[in-house]
Amino acid sequence: MKIEHLAIWVSDLEKMKSFYLKYFDLTSNEKYFNPKKNFSSYFLSFDSGTRIELMHRPDVSEFIQSRETKLGLTHFAISLGDSTEVDKLTERLRTDGYSVIGEPRTTGDGYYESVIQDPEGNAIELTD
Repeated sequence: MKIEHLAIWVSDLEKMKSFYLKYFDLTSNEKYFNPKKNFSSYFLSFDSGTRIELMHRPDVSEFIQSRETKLGLTHFAISLGDSTEVDKLTERLRTDGYSVIGEPRTTGDGYYESVIQDPEGNAIELTD
């Protein structure tokens, strides 16, 4: 088994697509649009086959608020291969103005990681 994809509701579809493509070496499909639901999305793919789906509709804020509130995803992790890459990408993102909410460190469970936020505040662990 493997995770096939994770989905993120976004306010600015193009900005979020650009962020993930720029920093995480992903490829994108063509934009999907469903005129009946006024829904747009992109699937962004890693070489491994795992994908991130970015989803948008103009009323996304109201749509999300109308759903039942529940506990859920707090972050996701992207493995960069080694600690040097974690340090480099963390500093690149910081220099480019993104929030680093967890400085590079070795965690109690043995990961070397940092935690950054994407342009809309989603937490991403950068791991070795």
